[in-house]
Amino acid sequence: MSLEIKVPASTSNLGAGFDSIGLALELYLELKVTQAAEWNFYSSSVFLKDLPAGTDNFIYKIASQVAREFGTEELPPCLIEMKSDIPLARGLGSSATATIAGIELADQLLALKLGENKKLEIATAIEGHPDNVAPSLMGGCVIGHYDSEVNWVKLPFENVAVVAIIPDFELKTKTAREALPRELDYQTSVLASSIANVSVAAICQQDWELLGKMMKKDLFHQPYRKALVPHYDELEAYLETDVYGMFLSGAGPAIISLVNVSKVKKKLPEWKRDFPGFEWRLLSVDHTGAKVIKT
Repeated sequence: MSLEIKVPASTSNLGAGFDSIGLALELYLELKVTQAAEWNFYSSSVFLKDLPAGTDNFIYKIASQVAREFGTEELPPCLIEMKSDIPLARGLGSSATATIAGIELADQLLALKLGENKKLEIATAIEGHPDNVAPSLMGGCVIGHYDSEVNWVKLPFENVAVVAIIPDFELKTKTAREALPRELDYQTSVLASSIANVSVAAICQQDWELLGKMMKKDLFHQPYRKALVPHYDELEAYLETDVYGMFLSGAGPAIISLVNVSKVKKKLPEWKRDFPGFEWRLLSVDHTGAKVIKT
């Protein structure tokens, strides 16, 4: 048996949608899986070159965890070729894609026939929140809540360009989490929640200008984390009249801007010229999510 697994990257924390709103993007982690005498993971992709090759590989650990959950101690060994164009530790959901890939791997090798909701339940329990794993699994824009069970809604996200602005340094999620306050006072919490509520309504209405305004007003994470990304304020001021809005992608340091479709290709060369210290990528939304192809 051989199979291919393809999982899209994601951006999360869309403005005020902290730990709740995610969007799948057309950057991918891909696995080519064939049965072998022993486990071996290998890759020529620059983002994966230093990852473990044996059973200490993160994808294997996830697959093994799923196997044990369903009463199996041993997975049949495989040779796995990995490809990825998702930068690590940039806030583009690289760990979530590996989590989904591991779940899909166990599901296929053991013929578990897990449904979408069960896969999401397992992935969210591992990650702690659904905002990256949900869109990577299902595609599109997913708004999720997790409190012992996962509740989610998938929404259209169309007629807007997505530009990723990626610095040349990593930012570990743990470091970004440590920048957050331990608590918010009641009045601030109410205000922050109202901003998040309007953000969701704006996505439902595909009102990108309103969503952009709400992104700038976020009180949950961006005011605390943006100091970890040099030139964030400068970049925000520079792009203000050209984009609907911008936000820190996940834990950062990547930044996502939402831009008018007809404007983006005209302006992108100018942005690259004026801020050469960032990698600028025009990305499409992945509407399909994780795919498994048996070959």
